[in-house]
Amino acid sequence: MLLPIQPDGTLAPATSVVKHTGNGPIADRQSEPHAHCIIADPTNRFALAADLGADRVFVYRLDLDSKSLHHIEGGDGVMRAGAGPRHITFHPTLALVFVANELDSTVATLHFDSERGTLSPVYTNSTLPVGWTGTNYPADIHVAPSGRTLYVSNRGHNSIAVFSIAATGALTLDQVVSTDGDWPRNFSLDPTGRWLLVANQKSNSIIVFGRDRESGKLTPTRDRIELPSPVCLRFRPHAA
Repeated sequence: MLLPIQPDGTLAPATSVVKHTGNGPIADRQSEPHAHCIIADPTNRFALAADLGADRVFVYRLDLDSKSLHHIEGGDGVMRAGAGPRHITFHPTLALVFVANELDSTVATLHFDSERGTLSPVYTNSTLPVGWTGTNYPADIHVAPSGRTLYVSNRGHNSIAVFSIAATGALTLDQVVSTDGDWPRNFSLDPTGRWLLVANQKSNSIIVFGRDRESGKLTPTRDRIELPSPVCLRFRPHAA
């Protein structure tokens, strides 16, 4: 769905609505499409939509003049059956997209052809420590502005997975750190890159981690904020 923003900041009625099709093998979660996230690419020429139910990242041409979305046939990123793609992030300099897969606890790395608007799977990595077999659902995903580190939150294991990113886009799991709470649905890097804040939805807390700007690794601090069911964190841009 595309909703234009009017000059006064309000939303105009939708100018483009697209309905996904497809399903997956996990009957209670994937019996039908479940569009979970949509983001524009850095050029604002394409939009990528993660559909948990269809095991697919749909690619659309984003026409800002006509305020419309046009599906690119053959452009979609097809995930492994039962992966359940949830959230997406672009690498700041490489032609890569990272996808947090909710249902199989993985992060997928895909090549993005920004000329044709096509996705091609490259790598798949677990977001969990080796040997851990409990129930887990990855949620949020972010790349550090440096492009050297990727972060994914694990709901169930209740942790942040920290990956280093090679020049090829290959990921190495460097750290899995507890969020000191329950159900880290969302997290955010602060503008300085020194801190990472995690919203633990079920334990009603926001936890602050120190962040090494070179290695990307996280260090727990004693700082926490108690508030009901935090689900989304955003830093306000500095005023000009």
